[in-house]
Amino acid sequence: MDIANLGGDLFGVIPLGDIVLYLTPFHLFMAVVMLLFTFLISISKTETQVEASFGSLEDKKVSVGLSEFKQRRFLSIICGIATTGAMITGDLFNFTLFMALIGIVNIGIVSAVKQTSVLNAAYQYGLIAMMCSLPLFGGAAIILASTGTLSLFELANLTTTSPMMIFGAILLLIGIMGESGVAPFFATKAEMFRTAGSPFIVIIHLSSLFVIIRAIEILLIIIKVI
Repeated sequence: MDIANLGGDLFGVIPLGDIVLYLTPFHLFMAVVMLLFTFLISISKTETQVEASFGSLEDKKVSVGLSEFKQRRFLSIICGIATTGAMITGDLFNFTLFMALIGIVNIGIVSAVKQTSVLNAAYQYGLIAMMCSLPLFGGAAIILASTGTLSLFELANLTTTSPMMIFGAILLLIGIMGESGVAPFFATKAEMFRTAGSPFIVIIHLSSLFVIIRAIEILLIIIKVI
C-alpha cells in the first residue's frame, strides 16, 4: 500500500517516535475546508424557526436564546477543530480520540434545546455513541496488538494483512458508524436536526461526512484493498 495511491503525493512526514505524521494533498484539502466551514459557522447567527400549526393559520416561531447561542457556538467550534484533527492525524489512536470527542460535542450542541423530541433523540444518540466507543477503541487495540504500531504510515508499509487486523478493522468501522451517526444509526441523529439552530446543527452533519471519508481511507490502509 502506497500512501500516494490514496492521498496524492506525499508532502512530508513528521516522525514522533513510533507515531509518524504525514501530509498529502487529500488531508490538507479536507483540513482547510473544515477549518473554513468552522470559521464561517463561528461568525454566523442562528435563524428563527417557523413551525406551522395544523388546522390553523397561526405560526409558531422558535428562536435561540443568547446563552444557548453561546453554548452551541462554542461546541460547534470544538467539533470543527476535532474534525480537522481527525483529517490530518497520522495516528490511529488519535483518530479514535477525535471520533469520541466529536460524538460528545454533537450531543452538547443540542443539549440546551427545550424540545422533548430533540432531547430524547440526543439521549438515544448518546447511548449509541457510548456503546460504540467499545468497538472503536477495541478495534484500535486489536490492530496495535497484531501489528505493534498505530502509525498509519507504518501500517501502510506492511506487506500483509492478518485476520486479526481485518477483525480490528471491522470493529473500528462499527465504532465509527455509531460515533458519527450514519446508517444504520442515523435515525436518532436525524431527529436532532428538527430543532432550530442552523448553522450550528449543520456542523453535526458536516463532521460526519468528513469523518466517513477519512475513515474509508484508513480502512483501506489497514486491509490493503488497493
